[in-house]
Amino acid sequence: QRQLVFDSAFDGVFTVDMDFNITLFNKAAEQLTGFKQDEVLGKPFRDVLYSHADLGLPETTPLITAIQTGHPVIEECIYINTADGDILPVSVRAAPLIDTRGVMIGGVKSFRDNTDRIQTNLILDHVIDGVFTTDKNGKITSFNKAAANITGFDRQEVLGKSCHDLFASERCEQRMAQFAQFGSSAEPWIDKHFYLKAKDDRIVPVSMSSVPIADQRGNLLGTVQTFRDVTHELQNSFILDSVTDGVFTVDQNFIITSFNKALEKITGYTAAEALGQKCSETFRSELCGTEKCPMAEAMTSEPNAAAQNTKIRNKKGQPVPVNVIATALTDDDGNVIGGVETIRDLTEITELRRKLSPEGTEHGILTRSPKMRKILSVLPEFAKSDATILILGESGTGKELIAQSIHAQSNRSDKPFVAVNSGALPDTLLESELFGYKAGAFTDARKDKKGRFAAAEKGTLFLDEIGDISPAMQVKLLRVIQSRTYEPLGSNAPIKTDVRIIAATNKKLEEMVSQGTFREDLYYRLNVVKIDLPPLRERIEDVPLLIEHFINRFNEQRGRHVEGVSEEVLSLLMHIEYPGNIRELENIIEYAFILCHEGLILPRHLPEWLAGRSDTSISGPLTLREMERKAIMEALRRNDDQKMKTCRELGISKDTLRRKLAAYGISDS
Repeated sequence: QRQLVFDSAFDGVFTVDMDFNITLFNKAAEQLTGFKQDEVLGKPFRDVLYSHADLGLPETTPLITAIQTGHPVIEECIYINTADGDILPVSVRAAPLIDTRGVMIGGVKSFRDNTDRIQTNLILDHVIDGVFTTDKNGKITSFNKAAANITGFDRQEVLGKSCHDLFASERCEQRMAQFAQFGSSAEPWIDKHFYLKAKDDRIVPVSMSSVPIADQRGNLLGTVQTFRDVTHELQNSFILDSVTDGVFTVDQNFIITSFNKALEKITGYTAAEALGQKCSETFRSELCGTEKCPMAEAMTSEPNAAAQNTKIRNKKGQPVPVNVIATALTDDDGNVIGGVETIRDLTEITELRRKLSPEGTEHGILTRSPKMRKILSVLPEFAKSDATILILGESGTGKELIAQSIHAQSNRSDKPFVAVNSGALPDTLLESELFGYKAGAFTDARKDKKGRFAAAEKGTLFLDEIGDISPAMQVKLLRVIQSRTYEPLGSNAPIKTDVRIIAATNKKLEEMVSQGTFREDLYYRLNVVKIDLPPLRERIEDVPLLIEHFINRFNEQRGRHVEGVSEEVLSLLMHIEYPGNIRELENIIEYAFILCHEGLILPRHLPEWLAGRSDTSISGPLTLREMERKAIMEALRRNDDQKMKTCRELGISKDTLRRKLAAYGISDS
């Protein structure tokens, strides 16, 4: 009868007498070890189960200890040998065997195959995160090496202990209650801000996830708990959040993995909104997705670092000027695993530079001319629109500079500004330059090439010398403006385009339309907004300002110390017609720099054709003081002696005007 009871047990069970000889060996023990009961009865159990050469006969075992002490003994993992010579890991429970009189007559030992648990522990010990499992009551059933390293608890110390008692956290009970209520349908519990109490009473910040284990009927069997020490991450986060520059990191797929507080202020996005997103979707810079992307450049080329000035768009869609520095992140073997980028907001610096710019500078354009100031005053309004703009003016009047200023003030400012000289190319080349071509479109077209429309996508395309293109090209350009699509050479598939077109010419397009050399419909498509730039001879008051600008630029470029121009030279330069406009004045100053290395530019430093005019063409030149006095008096007269209007026209402050009035003896009444 006793044999039948033991044979019904799932665990292996055997008994021994006081001489440690086997007296009973159940069916489960036979299956686990391969020994038959009739082979082992009467034999010393150590000779049967510990005879493997690698094990050696132990001096004591849990069963011997139990008989010697009279108390039960539990061992989670010992090793016995099987009939075929293998070693079997088992968990054992041994106890003394007492008869009805209370006399010890031997011992009983039950054992369970521990192979699966050992294999599980070996696997878990190779996991870098801490992992432990619990039963349905929250008792810990396994505990890997990483968990031991993080908490300081040894595996044997925690097995069978309550998660709540061990880590002093009520969240253990909360999770178990939720899992018990919902079983297999319970959602995994993820807590990025969890705190464990370590063995030495340290509080360890961890990121933890808990997953329920359920049977086929959905009943809770236990849980798997995974946690990672985030002490370094928190320290790094605190450091990054104390940095005034924006900082973020990405993985190899350009997915944002960290996002500091400063960057939240710059972009308007919270870290929660940015994490997990592609950086291009968050920053929307003109460099994103291009070969010039600093992050991509840092991660794919030596020396794994790149810097750029660019513009990003904040959450409201507004452009923000920034300086970015990107560096690759590498592992211990030097493999690139991501990147880190520092973003510095240049908004205040840009505004400060604007405020500190020389008097007469507006939107990067130097002028004191009332005509030019009137034009510049409406540029911000033109910039808000996507309407096509036509800029008219002689060569050298700064048409491209005006186009760049419009682009810089528009909501396309963080996208490309692409300029094309339409008059410099024949039709076939101009068409491929604008629209691109497909491989095989012509003899040398070995691969696809994108055109300027594609390069300027979402930005501004500046078409200079538009009056010089052929009638055939005019038709194609008109079609693009009307349909907002174009076809690359060698392709019949239209491509949609989103560009703002600004055209410019030094030709009189209205006369060309009347003569039939320029299409009237194209002219009206281009002439939605017209800007007519005055030549330099009509804004002669800007000459001193431009001279100073060119001298400063050439001094910086060439390491010279030229202080300015003499009054005689200034007088000469104020009386030229300038058919080449600003470009001609620039060339004159550049020529003077060849002969003048320091001090003032004198007439002998000027080109011969100009220096020779000093004695013949210009008599009684005004001095610089006389010219400035005259300019102020004329401005006062034009503005009915209203000081503020005069200051705005001259591009000077009220204090500057007051000083100059006193210096020149002009009444301040």
